[in-house]
Amino acid sequence: MTTAREVLLVTHIGRLEAVNSARQLIHDFLAAGITVRIPEDEIGPMVQSDIEQDAIAFSADAPLSPACELVVVVGGDGTILRAAEYAMPMGLPLLGVNLGHVGFLAEVESDAVADVVASVVQRSYLVEERLALDVRVIREGQQVWATWALNEASIEKASRQRMIDVVLEIEGHPLSRWGCDGVVVATPTGSTAYAWSAGGPVVWPGVAALVVSPISAHALFARALVVDPKNTVAVEVQSTSAEAVLWCDGRRVHDLLPGGRVEVTANANPVRFARLHESDFTDRLVAKFHLPVEGWRGSHA
Repeated sequence: MTTAREVLLVTHIGRLEAVNSARQLIHDFLAAGITVRIPEDEIGPMVQSDIEQDAIAFSADAPLSPACELVVVVGGDGTILRAAEYAMPMGLPLLGVNLGHVGFLAEVESDAVADVVASVVQRSYLVEERLALDVRVIREGQQVWATWALNEASIEKASRQRMIDVVLEIEGHPLSRWGCDGVVVATPTGSTAYAWSAGGPVVWPGVAALVVSPISAHALFARALVVDPKNTVAVEVQSTSAEAVLWCDGRRVHDLLPGGRVEVTANANPVRFARLHESDFTDRLVAKFHLPVEGWRGSHA
């Protein structure tokens, strides 16, 4: 008896190129005997032919089938972050087909759809685990909101006119008070995203660390910090501060009133990525950011 196999397909339906690539994936997966599930709010634009009618709508309110082994994503990093919300609860690997501008989280470009299907059919892909964040909002000693993040948790000013006033705490010890536009707490994965734009360092994925980057802080001690992931990073919004807002991966949001506290720790559960082959992070940086390496001769020159 053959065991049923399924994948969840998440697509940037606002881009015709992504929809066309996703349709090809549907055809090829179904031809290989692998059931394709599609989020119900995406299935309309995806289904045009009789073959595509065999794809199954998936409700975000229902758990994925135990037969689902992978989340395949067609789009850019934003689409991958959205797909991670399906994958994270079940520990499913994400496999990204890039149609974004940089696509740092994606594994392959759009012309490699056949490679994706072959790798899934043969189960020949590798799985890489990435550190994620556990994020909690505390008010008057009580937890009032909690979520997680793959890239970052960012505490930002809610009003364009006023900075926020915050105190940064590391493992129960106050470190510095900043008047600033915000503070980003990022994972190594997120170090090439918002935290990097805020002046933080690029952290190799194999390094276990949290990156704390203040945004436009009016203080002498206002450089990015690299913190042990075993520590709790806390940001307290002072009672005299303007209101703030907490964003996680730019997708999940919570309003922060003065006196609120955000605690960030490493999540016990990693986010998993499927890789078709081993790749060096340095090479990925060079390719994605078009870094100049002319003149390099290497150790054997």
